[in-house]
Amino acid sequence: MMNNKTHIPEDIAAHNQAAWDNYVTEEVIWTVPVSSEVIAKAREGEYAVSLGANSDVPRNWFPEQLEGVKILCLACGGGQQAPILAAAGAQVTVMDISAKQLEQDCKVAQQEALPLTTIQGDMRDLSAFTDNSFDIVFCPVSITYIPNLKPLFSEAYRVLSIGGSFMLGAPNPAIYLFDADKWEEGVYLVSNTLPFNSLDELNEEQRRQFMADNKAIEYSHTLSSIIGGQIEAGFKIDGFYEDSLDESLSRYFKDYFATKAIKG
Repeated sequence: MMNNKTHIPEDIAAHNQAAWDNYVTEEVIWTVPVSSEVIAKAREGEYAVSLGANSDVPRNWFPEQLEGVKILCLACGGGQQAPILAAAGAQVTVMDISAKQLEQDCKVAQQEALPLTTIQGDMRDLSAFTDNSFDIVFCPVSITYIPNLKPLFSEAYRVLSIGGSFMLGAPNPAIYLFDADKWEEGVYLVSNTLPFNSLDELNEEQRRQFMADNKAIEYSHTLSSIIGGQIEAGFKIDGFYEDSLDESLSRYFKDYFATKAIKG
């Protein structure tokens, strides 16, 4: 069991930005834009979006009509959720740290003539937006790439209008207990302690290779920091569901979940 906590590069954001730019080049699933058929259905009101795993966000989490609804798709590049919501009628701004992820959104917007605004930036700093700017902040699984959630939650609360919704996808912290190499083999070996980051289970040589390979550094977060952190920021939790990305692991527990929180 590896218990030693490791030194993390000071500029985490810059490293993870480069990692996600690289993932676009590698065509990782979260970077592949939606098809024209999906956009056409969304224009007819038949839309579905995910907060990061397999299940669609419940439709009753959204207003009955999206026309004119102001949505910030936060850390949500890749040409997936944001273009769908724009095609359904929402006024969508997508913010992501990766320029290449935002390029995917721009490609869909240009191909489908969608009014989509893109801004490159860190999800913890929403100073580009004024208070009460959005009706919805939609944040798929991305909190795993930042070490501290408080700035994100406080900023999301600030930019939402009163009664606005913060929709968040998150990994179950327990997934970080398992040895990554064994996981690839379908074996769930508990080897890590929490809190955890991606470098903790690696030796020095492996860490150097990890960084050289432009892999994103991930962080576990406690349920207290994810759920309690939203409440502490002023939100009222209004919706919740569990989700699964790894079908084999879901035999034991659900590895993802999503929350809907309301600004009071």
